[in-house]
Parts: sequence; structure tokens; C-alpha cells
Amino acid sequence: MLKSVVRAVGAAVRLSSVATSTARTLPLSCPTLCSPSSATTRHFTRSLWMLNNNGASSGYRPKLFSSKALNPSISCGCGSLHTEGDKAFGAFLSDEIKEELKIQKNNNLPKMSGGWELALNGTEAKLSRNVAGEKITVTFNVNNSIPPNFEEEAEQGQQKSAEEEEEPEIVSSPNFVVDVTKQGAKHSLVFDCHFPEDEVSHGEGEEESDIFAIREVSFQPDGDTDWKENSYTLNTDALDWALYDHLMDFLADRGVDNTFADELMELSTAVEHKEYIKFLENLHGFVKCN
Repeated sequence: MLKSVVRAVGAAVRLSSVATSTARTLPLSCPTLCSPSSATTRHFTRSLWMLNNNGASSGYRPKLFSSKALNPSISCGCGSLHTEGDKAFGAFLSDEIKEELKIQKNNNLPKMSGGWELALNGTEAKLSRNVAGEKITVTFNVNNSIPPNFEEEAEQGQQKSAEEEEEPEIVSSPNFVVDVTKQGAKHSLVFDCHFPEDEVSHGEGEEESDIFAIREVSFQPDGDTDWKENSYTLNTDALDWALYDHLMDFLADRGVDNTFADELMELSTAVEHKEYIKFLENLHGFVKCN
């Protein structure tokens, strides 16, 4: 009798656990932009990431998360799992890729003025130039370079009329590292820079504010790609403005100024978009039945 009671209680616990696990929802976040007026932008069409809690923004969501996906239907000889949910997902991705290709302005990446040479390795980009015996290198990665402010922008957009409503635009504003190396020097002067949400201004009455800011400055061994934590790092949060301005002027004299930062965002936006389309194409090929 006691064993029967134990079995009954155990079965009830297992049923309760299954019900709880199937009731969980997938948390999704929606990236977007804080867009400078002068940067090249593209319209926000990434409906893949715009699925809300009830799935209202995508007609495919009910199919993707329905119980039918638990019943596999293998009808090809590839040996992989293919479900009705996979078919819906593949159709959605096909439409998404077409929409992204429509808004891709140019298959070629924009050029940087100032004689910068560009080298790409996936999502990593490297810009370099030589100035009077100095080598200046700027590196950045387009991953996580879209500021996550979409939810706020979406709420504001819902308050506009249908005629006034405009799609938000995507601008990639990555953190970037500037490496200045002098001939014969064993160490490089390295600047860790970023694009703040608000334009940085260092004084009253300035005609133009900086669209990027220096976060940290440090001397690092020349040729070493890893940041040495045992090297002294100057944080600019509590830095004297006069010293900070001289550091910004030092970069500007080497071609890293507002114009450069504006062009870097344009380049990064184009690289990020190409990598996003490539990801969708790879995802589509992975999901669909070949």
C-alpha cells in the first residue's frame, strides 16, 4: 500500500514538472540604434528579433512554438529531423533574407577617407595607416554594436499616426581601439574608445561636440594583441578636462576625429548588415531540408 502511494506521488510530481517546463516562454530582446544624423543608416526590418510575448508581430510564431513541432516528420533521405515548425521557420527566413537584400544599399563596403587600409576577418575589422614614421591601427568588432534601445523607440512609434510613423533605423556604433606605434619603440600607446549615448561636450560654448569618447589609455607591448592587465591604465572618468582634450587632439592629429568616427560607423553598419544577411542565409540552410 505504501509503495503504491509513493508511486502515485512521484507520477504527480513528474506531470507537474512537465507542465511547468512546457509553459516556459522564450525571452527575446530587440536591438536597435541611437543614430547620429550624419551616419549612413538602414531601415529596421529584423522581424526575426521582434517577436513579442504573444507572437503578434509574426504570423509564424504560433507554428514555431506549437505542439506540432513535437511530432517529427522525416520525409527525405538526409537523416535529419524535419518538422512542420522547420518548414514555417524556413519560409520565414527566406522572406526575411529577401527583405534585407532589398534594403542593402551596396554590395561594396564604403571607403574610408584619409588613406586607411581595411582588413576584415569575419566580424572583426582592422584599419591602418602610416603617418610620418608612426603606424596607427584601429580595430573593432561589429558584434553587439547595435545599441539596445528598440523597445523605447517602438513605444514612441506606436503613439504616432500611420502617416507619421517611420521605421527606426539601424546604426552600428562599435567600441574601437586605437593603437599608435612609433618606430623603434617597444610599447604602443593604446586608446580604448566608444560611442556614448549622448554626444560628449567638454565645455560651454563649443561649436562642435565629439561623437566618440576615450574610455581608457594605456601603454602596451608593441605587437601584443592581448591587453596586459599589469600595465597602468588611465581611466578618463575622473580625468582633468585639459589632459583629456590633449589626448583627443593627439588622436585628431593622427586622423582619428569626428569625420573618421562618422565614417567608421558607416563602415561598421555596412559590415554588420552583410554579416547579418550571411547569418540568416546560413541559418536558412541549416533549418531547411537539403
